[in-house]
Amino acid sequence: MEEYDVVIIGAGHNGLVCAGYLLKAGYSVLLLEGRSLPGGGCTTEELMPNEAPGFKFNPCAMNHLFIFLGPVIQELELNKYGLEYLTCDPVAFCPHPDGKYFLAHKSVEATCQEIAQFSQRDAQKYAEYIKFWQRFVTAITPFFNAPPKSIVDIVGNYNLNNLHDLFSIVGGTNITLDLLRTVLSSPIDNINEYFDSEFVKAPLARLAAELSSPPSQKAMSFGAMMLLLRHNPGMARPRGGSGALVEALVRLVTSKSGVILTDKKVEKVLVDDGKAVGVRVAGGQEYRANKGVISSIDAKRLFLQLIDEGDVDTNLRERLDRRIVNNNETILKIDCALSEPLRFEHHNHRDEYLMGSVLIADSVKHVEQAHSEITLGKIPDDDPSMYLVMPTALDPSMAPEDKHTLWIEFFAPYQIAGAEGTGLKGTGWTDELKNQVADKVIAKLANYSPNLNYSIIARHVESPAELGERLGSYKGNYYHIDMTLEQMLCFRPLPELANYKTPIENLYLTGAGTHPGGSISGMPGRNCARVFLHAEEPISQTFKEAGNSLKSKIASVFQG
Repeated sequence: MEEYDVVIIGAGHNGLVCAGYLLKAGYSVLLLEGRSLPGGGCTTEELMPNEAPGFKFNPCAMNHLFIFLGPVIQELELNKYGLEYLTCDPVAFCPHPDGKYFLAHKSVEATCQEIAQFSQRDAQKYAEYIKFWQRFVTAITPFFNAPPKSIVDIVGNYNLNNLHDLFSIVGGTNITLDLLRTVLSSPIDNINEYFDSEFVKAPLARLAAELSSPPSQKAMSFGAMMLLLRHNPGMARPRGGSGALVEALVRLVTSKSGVILTDKKVEKVLVDDGKAVGVRVAGGQEYRANKGVISSIDAKRLFLQLIDEGDVDTNLRERLDRRIVNNNETILKIDCALSEPLRFEHHNHRDEYLMGSVLIADSVKHVEQAHSEITLGKIPDDDPSMYLVMPTALDPSMAPEDKHTLWIEFFAPYQIAGAEGTGLKGTGWTDELKNQVADKVIAKLANYSPNLNYSIIARHVESPAELGERLGSYKGNYYHIDMTLEQMLCFRPLPELANYKTPIENLYLTGAGTHPGGSISGMPGRNCARVFLHAEEPISQTFKEAGNSLKSKIASVFQG
């Protein structure tokens, strides 16, 4: 049996980040990946090598935002391993049916000038809206970069800028209560406080709904930060596709003598006398973990499928099975090879529209239907709303010369109502149905960019059921569990599991189902590594992090 200090289940970007920190600390690490390539939801692949050779696609993650709120890139020195980011500007474009459009630049001032073409009042309110959410994000960022129940770590992350913005939003009884009221409200409640015009409100609602809930859902107003982050720290993509981040992490891991094995699906975590001691993969091979097993798959699958029932507390099994919420929302993904770029000829087309995210969100009601119908198991394809990117506008290297790729995200239910027991995994999804839905999505987009009707060379459609199979995610949820307030921070995935440790000794959690949640950030991997190192080296790790905190505070003083 091969032995390592640590065995990590899953070589997604969080598993790789966690491995990077542990290898730098001197531990031997093995990562086991069920697919034939590492990366999880952060890969770049030639999905259609026969129909569209030379076209590279991102089957999942596209725009990177949260990773710039933490120090992972700098601390792991990923630029030394070939990582290069390309900054998007503009960051979002949303054509409105009446000919108006919303165009957000990285600059807030430039965005206000675009809005002012159609509404002076909403342009002014946009600056106020962004200022509030900027203070909010600066105030809470230290929480993202620490284990959520580790008060000392959280406090140590604060510098003068964070403290200034924290006190500005909690600086008195009424201000604090108003902040609490805002947090408990819905995205559209918050948006309506500021804006009048539908051409502004609809795209803001659409971006807030990226956290996979309708814009009317209460206690989800923090979804507004999805737009703010496009301004600061900004939105970018790795040159060569999202997989380039993973490639840099793989180079880091292998350069530190870490081992990554693909096509190794873990079937069981081995537990001996209440302690995780290794794993068994399909085919029966076992790998010994002398100091820890770290799982980057969701807690539900880990405890209910990969660990013997007798090794898991009955109450924990019950809570995992019934307490964790998934609202049935996932994605039908469409990737197209194009002979020419999109052209929004009804909206005074400029090529810069294609640099960031393109949103098809005709109204707030349009966005609401696109998400609320999913919880009922209905496919919202009568009038599709969507989120799309043409990656080659920013990075031509992802397609043959003068050709382009198109990435379309269409929210859809994992389980279709009335179709239980049919289709893939009993979800109701069949090849015929997924292509019928894709036809409607493409037709809707062609209303805005008519040349799409004759520019598609080939397309690849992945149903929610297929996405769930590829990622190994519970009910196709690429966030592992919903990103609703009651399942965030110290509640993610459950309070007793929120600090990356589990009741089974030497068994740890990381990945999208842990704090601070899904998206490309590396924070769950970094935070989990910190918890592991604290457990193994409590004294030296405390001194090290205290020194880093002191350096950060001194730097903030001199920057101020």
